[in-house]
Amino acid sequence: MSTNLYTIELEGLEFRAFHGCYELERQTGSHFEVSLRITTELGTVAEEDDVTKAVNYLTVYEVVREEMRRTQHTIERVAQNIIEALRSRFPQICALECKVTKVAPPLGGKVARVSVVLKG
Repeated sequence: MSTNLYTIELEGLEFRAFHGCYELERQTGSHFEVSLRITTELGTVAEEDDVTKAVNYLTVYEVVREEMRRTQHTIERVAQNIIEALRSRFPQICALECKVTKVAPPLGGKVARVSVVLKG
């Protein structure tokens, strides 16, 4: 059995979601992006060419989509929820970095995006 590690990156997953500190944000919603960097054990995934033993990125996307549907006040909480859900679903994950970005946040001036990056 291999003890090699590999990294999966999912970049620029786009969602319309209702996260925010202000009631208006939670009512009207905003555009968000999520990017992930997942380090996991290779095990026999490559050797056996078996997706059922891998951190399946379709399933990762579905987990993120579900977490983006849960309205939160902060994008820090959103990122933490994603990390917790992915670690629960895939115990073979060794390291995980989650970036959640709010595009064009309502800050009273022109701001392209605000992001948080959590490692877990």
